[in-house]
Amino acid sequence: MPYTYLCMITYNSNSMSKVSEYVSYGFVRVAAASPRVYLASPARNAEVIVSQIAEASAREASIIVFPELCVCGYTCADLFAQQALLDASEKAVADIAAASAGCGALIAIGAPLRHAGRLYNCAVLIKAGKILGIVPKVYLPNSAEFYEMRWFESGAGIDADVLFAGQQTHLGIRQLFRLGKAVIGVEICQDLWVPVPPCTRAALAGANIILNLSASNEALCKNDYRKLLVGSTSARLNAGYVYCSCGYGESTQDLVWAGSSMIYENGALLCENERFSLGSGIIYADIDVERLDGVRAKNPNFRDILSHEGTFSCIDAGEAVATDFKKELLKKIEAHPFVPEGPELSARCREILSIQVAGLCTRLEHINCKSAVIGISGGLDSTLALLVTVLAFDKLGWERSRIIGVTMPGFGTTSRTKGNADVLMEKLGVSAREISIVPSTTQHLADIGHPLENHDTTYENAQARERTLILMDVAGQEGGIVVGTGDLSELALGWCTYNGDHMSMYGVNASVPKTLVRTLVVFAAAEHFGGAQEVLADIVDTPISPELLPASEDGTILQVTEDLVGPYELHDFFLYNVMRWGFTPSKVLFLAEKAFEGSYDAEVIRKWLKVFYRRFFSQQFKRSCLPDGPKVGSVSLSPRGDWRMPSDASSASFTDF
Repeated sequence: MPYTYLCMITYNSNSMSKVSEYVSYGFVRVAAASPRVYLASPARNAEVIVSQIAEASAREASIIVFPELCVCGYTCADLFAQQALLDASEKAVADIAAASAGCGALIAIGAPLRHAGRLYNCAVLIKAGKILGIVPKVYLPNSAEFYEMRWFESGAGIDADVLFAGQQTHLGIRQLFRLGKAVIGVEICQDLWVPVPPCTRAALAGANIILNLSASNEALCKNDYRKLLVGSTSARLNAGYVYCSCGYGESTQDLVWAGSSMIYENGALLCENERFSLGSGIIYADIDVERLDGVRAKNPNFRDILSHEGTFSCIDAGEAVATDFKKELLKKIEAHPFVPEGPELSARCREILSIQVAGLCTRLEHINCKSAVIGISGGLDSTLALLVTVLAFDKLGWERSRIIGVTMPGFGTTSRTKGNADVLMEKLGVSAREISIVPSTTQHLADIGHPLENHDTTYENAQARERTLILMDVAGQEGGIVVGTGDLSELALGWCTYNGDHMSMYGVNASVPKTLVRTLVVFAAAEHFGGAQEVLADIVDTPISPELLPASEDGTILQVTEDLVGPYELHDFFLYNVMRWGFTPSKVLFLAEKAFEGSYDAEVIRKWLKVFYRRFFSQQFKRSCLPDGPKVGSVSLSPRGDWRMPSDASSASFTDF
């Protein structure tokens, strides 16, 4: 075969020398290539495969996967018994290996291999011209339209050194391939569809990316099931899964092949191809192996499965390609990870509200409570807490009048927030009380010798604690409990007064981040509280503020929280990626720059990320004694649940970036 594409494939040999210039951030770029098949013509197939290797190399892919038996075609049927086809296939593999000598990617191609009088359906793993190993198919479909046992032998029992395509290599199923931070396991088509697929054992042995070389035909609804199978497998194994199936050119004598390729990461679909394409195609994705390893490390069930049949050898495939992920990242980074996009938003909001309501109902019934007391500020958090409480009372069949909403105007309360609080309580039909904290706080500051004109932290905290004292005592009077209003974002930043708004008897918003609070209020207004939509809309539009400092002369809010601690959308992004995945500060910064490109520049993001870490560490003592509250998502800071951290830990190692 003429090496017409050799110079194209050497692209990555040059980029490999620049590896020190790039940071991988734990990502590995993978490609699933579906070549146009020329049935029983290995030489022509090799040309197409070499061309696609060059194309994927130009995109800086580190792993390139091709379909099952791609060098000759899956649908050769009894031609697999012809030595001429097997010889031509072996030569095609040798040509592909030779042409890839300058390529830094790990390449997986499908080919038939005869050994000791038996024929195996195999995946051949190639890197920089060298065949690193050959993995045979274990489970051969032999019913309905499939009858592979007519030609092939299961590779379950084979473990041998072989000479193939002019190279000495190993043939066996217990092989893994280490490429930088990625550990790769391989299976072929039907292997995935059995009760205990080979990828399970490979994952237990350390594989964090599974390659599946497949030939899967199309039938009504089959693609939906196939995606469900691949996605659930990647989730179950906490792994990346690259599924690559054959397409145009395979025989359509009885079946149709659509090139149904897809790439998943821990249950999430990263990319899938356009099926039924009349030609070759490649899909790409960047798999975060660092994230996968972090998920596994926190998964005790995964760790506890210690036994698996036999042991695996791990072949060193060297370093991954020096992909410039800063220039191009083939993965969408959600700027608002706590707030889902698209049609699932309503379902998520409905589920979260149901969890909050169920938690509060249980607590109220268990303690035989007569009422619930909530401080209503006219802000987002107290509004959500009030809506949840109203829904809980409705669910229990209790009168809404048993909910006591207390407004406690202070030195910084504006007419806008106070007016919205009053209107909201009226619209919802709850009992309303107004108790000014100005006289009592003024007296308290005088008692401790603090000048009223000194608007420092003591001035602010005295107001927050006075409000909590009022709520607790009203709850005692009424035989009720204080429903907490503080949210997850405030707890992460410590943006609450210790034993002030930090304290309640049940915190319904404790694991709801600020970006989600806003979304839930909007959803609840449309779904449950149509009569209060106007006031709820204005509450959503009001700047977030504790209103502890005096407003301007015209009543405008001057103390805006996000001016002081930073944008909540950034802090929620930081919180999610730090808590959910345990990413390093430099990686969180990199991801934030991608997610908020065009909204915040790099230095602004860096500034607020440092603030996040400093506040998160210094304010742990507040989180160590939180009231009870329901967990609603994957991130919680409850000291009795997801997060146990010493209050004396230093942030120094986390702010040096």
